[in-house]
Amino acid sequence: MCKFELNEHNKQIVTEVCESYGNKAGNVIHVLHGVQGKLGYLPAEVQEFIAMQLHMPVSQVYGIVSFYSFFTMTPKGKYPIDVCLGTACYVRGSDKVLEEFKRALGIGEGQTTPDGKFSLNTLRCVGACGLAPVATIGEKVYGRLTPNMVAGVLAEYANM
Repeated sequence: MCKFELNEHNKQIVTEVCESYGNKAGNVIHVLHGVQGKLGYLPAEVQEFIAMQLHMPVSQVYGIVSFYSFFTMTPKGKYPIDVCLGTACYVRGSDKVLEEFKRALGIGEGQTTPDGKFSLNTLRCVGACGLAPVATIGEKVYGRLTPNMVAGVLAEYANM
C-alpha cells in the first residue's frame, strides 16, 4: 500500500463534501461518511483537514472516527471481508470460519492483503442470525458458512 497524500485533488474532495454539509461541525458524521466514501478511509491528514474546514478541534474529529466502527483510519481492501462474531454466529462456528479466512489470505484481523484486494475484520452482528455463521464481502452476505466453504467464496473474486 502506498502512503496517503493529502494533495490538492484530495483537498478538493474533502472541501466539496464539507461544503455540501454547510461546513457545520454538527454535520461532522455526515462529512466523515461522505469523505470516507470518496477516499476509502480517514487518515490523520484528512481528519486534520476536516477539523479545519468545520472549525472544530482535531481531537473531536479523531474521537468520532475512533469511536464508531464504521470509520477506518487504514485503507480497506477492494473487497472488505467482515466475519460476524455475534452470539448466534459464534456458537455456530464463525471463529473457525475467521481462522480459515486468516489462513487462506495470509493476514490477520484488521489487516489488508499486500495486493490490496482483501481486508479482514470482524463485527458483532450483521442482522442475519438465521443464516449463522455469516460473513460479508462488500455488500454481499454469505450465510451458513463453514471453513471448507471459504476457498470457494474467495474464488468468486479471483478474476475481479
